[in-house]
Amino acid sequence: MQTKTSSYLANVLQFCIDRKSHKAGKLVQAHLFRTNQISNTFLVNRLIELYSKCGHTAAARHLFDQMPLRNIFSYHAILDSYCKLNDLSNAYDLFTSMPERNAVSWNLIISALSRNGFKEKALQGYHSMRLAGFVPTHFTLASVLSACGGLGDVKCGKECHGIAIKLALDVNLYVGNALLGMYMKCEAIADAVVVFKDLPEHNEVSFTSMMEGLVEANRVDEAFDMFRLMHRVGIIDCVSLSSVLGVCSKSVVEEFVENNGNDETRRAMHGEQIHGLVIKLGFETNLHVNNSLLDMYAKHGYMDCAEILFNSMFEVSIVSWNVMIAGYGKQHKKKRAMECMEKMRSCGFEPDEVTYINTLAACLKSGDVETGLWIFNSMSSPSLTSWNAILSGYSQNEYHREAVMLFREMQFRKVRPDRTTFAIILSSCAGMGLLEGGKQVHAALLKANFYTDLYVASGLIGVYSKCGKIQLAKHIFNNVPQFDIVCWNSMLAGLSLNSLDTEAFTFFQQMLGNRMLPTEFSYATVLNCCSSLTSLSQGWQIHGLVVKNGHSNDVYVGTALIDMYCKCGDVGGARQFFDMMPSKNTVTWNEMIHGYAQNGRGEDAVNLFAAMIQTSVKPDCITFVAVLTACSHSGLVDASLSIFNSMQGEYGIEPLNDHYTCIIDSLGRAGRFSEVEEIICKMPYKDDPIIWEVLLSSCRVHANVSLARRAANELFRLNPNNSAPYALLANMYSSLDRWDDVKDVRGVMEEWQVSKEPGCSWV
Repeated sequence: MQTKTSSYLANVLQFCIDRKSHKAGKLVQAHLFRTNQISNTFLVNRLIELYSKCGHTAAARHLFDQMPLRNIFSYHAILDSYCKLNDLSNAYDLFTSMPERNAVSWNLIISALSRNGFKEKALQGYHSMRLAGFVPTHFTLASVLSACGGLGDVKCGKECHGIAIKLALDVNLYVGNALLGMYMKCEAIADAVVVFKDLPEHNEVSFTSMMEGLVEANRVDEAFDMFRLMHRVGIIDCVSLSSVLGVCSKSVVEEFVENNGNDETRRAMHGEQIHGLVIKLGFETNLHVNNSLLDMYAKHGYMDCAEILFNSMFEVSIVSWNVMIAGYGKQHKKKRAMECMEKMRSCGFEPDEVTYINTLAACLKSGDVETGLWIFNSMSSPSLTSWNAILSGYSQNEYHREAVMLFREMQFRKVRPDRTTFAIILSSCAGMGLLEGGKQVHAALLKANFYTDLYVASGLIGVYSKCGKIQLAKHIFNNVPQFDIVCWNSMLAGLSLNSLDTEAFTFFQQMLGNRMLPTEFSYATVLNCCSSLTSLSQGWQIHGLVVKNGHSNDVYVGTALIDMYCKCGDVGGARQFFDMMPSKNTVTWNEMIHGYAQNGRGEDAVNLFAAMIQTSVKPDCITFVAVLTACSHSGLVDASLSIFNSMQGEYGIEPLNDHYTCIIDSLGRAGRFSEVEEIICKMPYKDDPIIWEVLLSSCRVHANVSLARRAANELFRLNPNNSAPYALLANMYSSLDRWDDVKDVRGVMEEWQVSKEPGCSWV
């Protein structure tokens, strides 16, 4: 009779477990207590399992503690409940108190540790399991491989791979996918490809892992090939479509080369094609896929397409609205982003933190820091991400002092900064040249144990370098336990910034000796050092490295090379490289025009300026400074006047003081003072001493006494203690034998106690 009752109750409990019927289970529990069957370990284990599945872990634990007899399954039931709730503290305490353990016990705790970010503890648990003599299962290996991937520990991952092969688990799809994920996260792409090829079968996870890993390794064309293979095999679901749309979002190339044996074919792969496939396969109503499509269009700046898709969607979520707001923000359309946020509210969606951050970013990217701060202050409890967003906005818009004050307020509110926060605030301290602020942040770094973080160390090097404390910057660099290219670049830039160009070049050689692959920034910095040293031979060496490492087509490196050749006097070499560049921006054209100006080749500069206009490259204010300087140095007065007059009328650029200085210098050198006076009457920059010094120098050459006196009087007004205008005026009078006027000038100097600085020779 007792056996039948137990069997019946077991069936009832199974029925309750299948339907997660918590209340019915309580009735069974009451019956067990009433009939004195609480010692039936099997039935109580089923009850604990029921409570665990229903999310009533406290009730399960209470029943567990009341059990007179427990077995390993009792422990597993409650341990599984803690692990599913991610209650690692109670799970670990229970695990350590178990009188006996088996492979299931270890699998549960290792999986929970790995899943919750305790990767190192998961690996320690795995090693303890092996020492205890237990053989890992496919569940064990999957959890451990995930931990190895998270830690980037490819060595441990390969050891697990070897064990998987030994146990014939490497062909298991679950383990195989875990191996793929581990190798991809460890950037061991070749090993991942081998694993993928050796798997007897593939599923969506296999393809998606390969695709995402290839994108992270910047092998976009291979990622698209993987999707094509997936399409041919017929394994496509909403997750894989979202993944390939993520590839399209990250990819900036619209076509790639496909090698078919001996010939290469250029094949295009656009997000629009994937959109067509989505419709063809009937996924156009899937919210997750549509959100991925929106994200792809928004990230590429096709907001018109995003709006059409958004308005045609059967269902939208808060993610959809957030993507649209972020898309408007990327295009600096603050007004549209704010309107979208208001419309979102009117449709019954309450903004979340991502909404606020995206709207905040839209305001900051548009330069509207005031509205950005208003949005930030409207957040009830800003998270660390929100603090970082507003700090980054302040820093990028060069509101460095406000960023420092906000960082202090963040500390008063006891919001703990992370590495991103420290990097942003160090950037602001560097921008202000605020040494004391940098030192205070340095102290906070030591307190928060971020001192050895590479990301933060680069920021510290930048602060001390820009504040002229290069020895402190070197100290930081030398004490970083592990270097990356960003740290090397920061130190290289610091040496260059402090005019230690020879030392910077030596440092660059050390960088190569340490097998650090230079980036575009590295080459641009070291080329600037070659320019400062006017060392053409070293510049040639760097040029050779640039070509060898495939950076010769980079527009920034190319611009630095042009600057180096021009400053070293090899204008022909600069022009030859300039003509070979596949893409040029305004800065590139400016450097070449300025190079001609520096080397006295005004006609070439004017011709290049004309070619720049013909190629539809819009000149900026720097372009006009360069070409006007070239005209001034080469006596091309009419050309300079024509270019100056075209600035505002044809290009909408308001002339600045540098432009007025160039045109006045050009006209003054030619003795065309009536035109100079006309320009002086119109120009808004009457308090710029350089303009008057240039004019005074021209007047001395052409003996224009009346205009020279006016220029000198303006200089006396602006700075009575500057000896330069007195000396220029006195020299002009002496060249005209007007000795009484020379005496008057020297008398004024004595009266104002102005002393002429003695000249010196560097020869």
